[in-house]
Amino acid sequence: TMKPRRSSVLLFALAVWSAANPCPAQLVEIKPDKTNGIYQVGDTVHWTVSWQGSSNPPATQYTFKRGGLTDTGQGSLTFSNNAASLETKFDAPGTMLVELKWQPNRPANRAVAGAVAAPEEITAAAPAPRDFDAFWQAQLEKLKRVPPIPLLEPVDIRKPGVLYWKIRLDNINDTHIQGQIARPEKGDKFPALLIVQWAGVYALHPDWITGHAAAGWLTLDIEAHDVPIDKPDSFYKDLFAGPLKDYWRIGNDDRDASYFLRMYLSAVQALEYLMTRPDWDGKTLVVTGTSQGGQQTLMLAGLHPKNITAALALVPAGCDMMAPAVGRASAYPNWYSSTWDKDAEKVRETSRYFDVVNFARHIECPVLIGLGLRDETCPPATVLAAVNVITSPKEVVMLPTSGHQDENGTQRPFEKRRYDIWLPALQQGRPAPVNQ
Repeated sequence: TMKPRRSSVLLFALAVWSAANPCPAQLVEIKPDKTNGIYQVGDTVHWTVSWQGSSNPPATQYTFKRGGLTDTGQGSLTFSNNAASLETKFDAPGTMLVELKWQPNRPANRAVAGAVAAPEEITAAAPAPRDFDAFWQAQLEKLKRVPPIPLLEPVDIRKPGVLYWKIRLDNINDTHIQGQIARPEKGDKFPALLIVQWAGVYALHPDWITGHAAAGWLTLDIEAHDVPIDKPDSFYKDLFAGPLKDYWRIGNDDRDASYFLRMYLSAVQALEYLMTRPDWDGKTLVVTGTSQGGQQTLMLAGLHPKNITAALALVPAGCDMMAPAVGRASAYPNWYSSTWDKDAEKVRETSRYFDVVNFARHIECPVLIGLGLRDETCPPATVLAAVNVITSPKEVVMLPTSGHQDENGTQRPFEKRRYDIWLPALQQGRPAPVNQ
């Protein structure tokens, strides 16, 4: 199955809002003494720092951040033969981030590493609102009153054996869902795959779905926004700088006005549309996504627990929105701290209705989740808070050296499980190959 490639517009978007870990020259390497980064409460972590530069190590400062947020110690690093060592001790379940900064002080001169203790014991920062289920049931009832009215435009993409269309569906509040759909040219019934997108504003590329279609999937890939899927990069950059600037903050102090309400219901409408197609096999329905797409993936699996066969999410966003209240770093969309021009209490209360943890409690299908121990955009503790409320069969791929992006193949272990193991098995109608 073909793995989708990220567009330049995506990278542009992530550069604007992401707390990604820039370390282009790889001047510093930080390693815990356990290569998998997993410890028990009471363990001491011995960190080894290696300076890779051709010059002598510069003045370097370190900071320990419990949960990726709470400062638990800092100081100056002492190198000997281009190496230094640090120690931290876990006194409770949670994560630890080590941050190094060196002179001259600029964004590239920074490195981080992470570790976790008792990952299965990390709990969410806040419970679900009492009316969480009632609120979402009302939204689903509202969506039922909006027929999808699919409009499909066939496009010749010159890929033998694959049929491809641009597609538009109707959504709430007179908005639309725009995407692309492909399937094998030969055959009558196929397993269905829904792909939901990461953050940013960008085009959808046919090769993100045609490889799946060639492998036997009926594949639908939808925009997170009501925008055309095939405009020039400049079109999306202008949107991202204009009407969709900071879209994740739009309406984030009102659960009925949040930008994510339309986005979440777009995913539901797309899923339900797939279930009405005569070329769906009526059995296998898989959803997958990365980052904001992982957020939507787990949301869907919780909101539609009876219909989804499996959910595959890499570095899912939107988990444990209230994490800073207990001293842990929050994940994109970072509503907890996005309150400078709004009522903070309203923003934080609204966030609980869109928190992936509260959907994950209802998941019944097998789940594959990947997380990076040095991810600062979707910190590992937030993802684990969601993982730990899932009671269905689940496989968690811990990526000890990965941040939010796939830096030099750091996310390859998850991608191998997703594209080489899980999707082929599911496409063939076999059970999810959960490795627990």
